[in-house]
Amino acid sequence: MTLLVRRYGASAALVEVDGALQAAALADWARIVGVDAAEIVPAARTVLFDGVDLARLEGLLEGWRPTSATVAGAFVEIPVVFDGPDLADVAARWGVGRDEVVGRLTSYELTSAFCGFAPGFAYLAGLPEELAVPRLATPRQRVEAGSVGLAGSWCGIYPTASPGGWRILGHTDVTLWDVELDPPALLAPGTRVVLRAC
Repeated sequence: MTLLVRRYGASAALVEVDGALQAAALADWARIVGVDAAEIVPAARTVLFDGVDLARLEGLLEGWRPTSATVAGAFVEIPVVFDGPDLADVAARWGVGRDEVVGRLTSYELTSAFCGFAPGFAYLAGLPEELAVPRLATPRQRVEAGSVGLAGSWCGIYPTASPGGWRILGHTDVTLWDVELDPPALLAPGTRVVLRAC
């Protein structure tokens, strides 16, 4: 496989891959093999290598294969009460009952592909595209901390109260962002996540 590697500013490179799970796996692999970079930041379809020698990076990337890549991050189980205002809507979109929505969501191991939108907000990849749902046409002015939602084929948990347009299926009491911890984000990129109904 040939990866598209682009220079990004004076000392960074942006590597394009096929999707979020590949980006998370590439970032994880780069950390394991010791790619010399100030920062390695995965996103939805790219990985940013900041403070890196481009020629050396390209040489190292020749040894990476997405078919053999797995994310070896920490494992976190999140207890969720599935009582969200959009649960019935998602059930109708999927053509199943509410219990089946919960059963499907809790059957997948998700991966924190990257964090964005708000500190500690992890974009969890791993749901099949056929379960994708659109964002709300009009975002809510306030979504409570701990709200578990879907947008597209992403799953996410709001670390703090904020506006938001994701379809909310439930909530958790788990703390997702704490500046006193290292790392402050519970679901840092590469973390493997399973939702557990409670």
